[in-house]
Amino acid sequence: MPMPQPSFLLTTLNAKYIHMNLAIRLLYELNKVDERLTWKEFTIKENPDEIASHCSSFDVVCFSCYIWNITQTLVVAEKIKQLNPATKILLGGPEVTYDWQAVIQLDCIDFIVTGEGEIPFSAFLQQYPKVGSINNIVSKQNNDLIYQQQGINFPLEQYANTNPYQNDDPETLRNRVLYIETSRGCPYKCEFCLASLDNGVRYLPTDHIKSNLLYLMTHGRVIKFLDRTFNVKKDFTLDIFQFILDHARPDNVFQFEITADILHPAIMQFIKEKVPRGMFRFEIGIQTVNQKANLEVSRKQNFDKTKGVILELKDHVDMHLDLIVGLPLDYWNDIKFSFEEVFKLFPPELQLGFLKFLKGTPVRDKHQEHGYVFAPVAPYQIIRSNYLSEQELADITLLEHALEIYWNKPRLYHTLKYVTAQYSIFDFLLGLGRQFQLKHGKFIGFSLEKVYEIAAAFIESSYPNDPVLKELLAIDHWLQHKIKPSKSFLQEYDKKEKFALLDAYKLPHQTCRYAVAPINFDFGLWERENTIATSSSVLVIAFDGQTKSKVLDLSALEIA
Repeated sequence: MPMPQPSFLLTTLNAKYIHMNLAIRLLYELNKVDERLTWKEFTIKENPDEIASHCSSFDVVCFSCYIWNITQTLVVAEKIKQLNPATKILLGGPEVTYDWQAVIQLDCIDFIVTGEGEIPFSAFLQQYPKVGSINNIVSKQNNDLIYQQQGINFPLEQYANTNPYQNDDPETLRNRVLYIETSRGCPYKCEFCLASLDNGVRYLPTDHIKSNLLYLMTHGRVIKFLDRTFNVKKDFTLDIFQFILDHARPDNVFQFEITADILHPAIMQFIKEKVPRGMFRFEIGIQTVNQKANLEVSRKQNFDKTKGVILELKDHVDMHLDLIVGLPLDYWNDIKFSFEEVFKLFPPELQLGFLKFLKGTPVRDKHQEHGYVFAPVAPYQIIRSNYLSEQELADITLLEHALEIYWNKPRLYHTLKYVTAQYSIFDFLLGLGRQFQLKHGKFIGFSLEKVYEIAAAFIESSYPNDPVLKELLAIDHWLQHKIKPSKSFLQEYDKKEKFALLDAYKLPHQTCRYAVAPINFDFGLWERENTIATSSSVLVIAFDGQTKSKVLDLSALEIA
């Protein structure tokens, strides 16, 4: 009687439901002729007992591991072993490619794949359970570890005529983030990034890229390119951009990680002339403006060029800019300067991240040189260094919370732009973060009205003599609503004056509601030119109950 064939499950725990793991789809696509292999995704917020219950029916469970899911993955692996000790656990991915020795010692882990998974995983399927001779597979034999490392990359041309998403129900793709890679590796050597360890850039076949891209555009909406620097090759970049324009659906959105200071003028011209606003989203890692810090981590950047590109394209492409807190030689004042210089660019989203010491990166290997102390568990975030104390890092965390709540949403758009022109935006957001913590205690579970109440109280106590600042907060608050809120932060005209003005401008107060208040500046001029002209003015905001409220330009209305 033949022995039963082992069953294999490819799986991962995504950070959110909308995310999709490309790695397990690629591995399944390459090996799907093996009927013993299936795949399934979970999320880190799902019940680990339920995940383990599903997985424990397989003979081998293969997890794709990252800093955002390694802790939960190990919990699930332990629970699988409790339910079925015979199930074997294999881990792969960037989180276990380096410094894997402690992980393989865990009783619940049987195998680890290091590096690119395509070649060793296929060999693992074919040779299981006799896997000791497979390069880049860590396994246990009695009390010994077996591991033979070989620096070999998967030939990307073998992905020709494959589609990793064709095994998904097309109906499920519409509301998820779809990932695509056109290349692997990075030409740069930033010491805090794992991509720096693969310093050559290898491209997938262009026909394959376009075929998959067309499929994703047809069935999905948001498509994110995983390339570390998408714009390395000008002709390739323009070719893919043109393909997108030729085939995209009207609501498609494409996200690219680019290096702005090397963005070719021809690419910029193409974007300005051809790309519809809102179709492209660029993620640009500025990290720091401090050149000493950049050089210390082998990072090359010309901020003036980067700034010029961002300003030139800001009306054509949505920008997501990144800064990193904690780089070597970056002191408090350096971070403040970087933040304020980058905030002046007014990106729709500015992420203030904290240095993480990823396994395998040079910055982790050299951490003692800079007095770094970092968390021993993922995501290995900085705790202190020779340049920043724990208290300073805690303070910047408060600033980061305020940035997320008030700018990245955005809830104080006009207020914060004004602060940038008149005061220190770094100090303002730091103070606002402290006020939020004091009044609410935590940065979750708050109402929209609470957000504005805290900001109004902070402005009243810290900037009591600036009426424009108070008025802009009231305007930002009104502009967040479709229906006029019961609470306002600015004194309106009395009912008689208000309706007299509405009638004078023939405004239909039977179908709309209005906020009508005197202010100390010309809002129209501010909105057009970012200029505050102090003068008595009338503000009218219309609420139609269907769309976001808007400030009316009274100069464009006919007076009765």
